[in-house]
Amino acid sequence: MNNRLRELRAELNWSQADLADQLAVSRQTINAIETGKYDPSLPLAFAIAKLFGLSIESIFSPDE
Repeated sequence: MNNRLRELRAELNWSQADLADQLAVSRQTINAIETGKYDPSLPLAFAIAKLFGLSIESIFSPDE
């Protein structure tokens, strides 16, 4: 799964740790999502989308 998490985080000047704190997950989880090593659970994907004020589809997309 592809995602725009790194670029969205960078736009707000948030570190991985900052984002992790906002979502109550570890920094390692954020790193794994950004690098494509981990696909977030549906509740976490909804939380990420809500935090950025975007739809899940505008953040995450299937591998082509």
